[in-house]
Amino acid sequence: MADTPILLREQQYHQIKAVLARLRMDASAKVVFLVDKDGQEIASQGEVGNLDTTSLASLAAGNVAATGGMAKLIGEKEFPTLSHEGEKESIHISVIGRLLLVVVFDERSSLGLVKLRSKQVSHQLATMFDEITKNDYDDLESPFAEITDEDIDSLFS
Repeated sequence: MADTPILLREQQYHQIKAVLARLRMDASAKVVFLVDKDGQEIASQGEVGNLDTTSLASLAAGNVAATGGMAKLIGEKEFPTLSHEGEKESIHISVIGRLLLVVVFDERSSLGLVKLRSKQVSHQLATMFDEITKNDYDDLESPFAEITDEDIDSLFS
């Protein structure tokens, strides 16, 4: 099920956005993103402004993939958290299964606070997504279920 797409209903999306908004407030962060490991942004909250969120999501996923390779080289499964501290702004990334929680923060916060709040929210998001994938794929029927080989042959004949 790890390769299946993440399908969210509108209510679930708003619940996730509410969790991200709470994290942003509790951690005094500028912006919080939830991204899948393929680099697709799922949701965000905060001061996006001129930030290229598509690039940030892709680069965060690439960063996690690269450090995952380093982890394997030294005998670790993965690094569950990554932090990059800049002069004015910093980024903290938490790996939550197939999701990445990306928190961008500045001097209004601290790495310790961001780590603490992210860890708390990570458990909540993991539980939410376990429930989402369990319910969605139990109820989901393939749109191609009723198509037969004869139907396909008749399209191309």
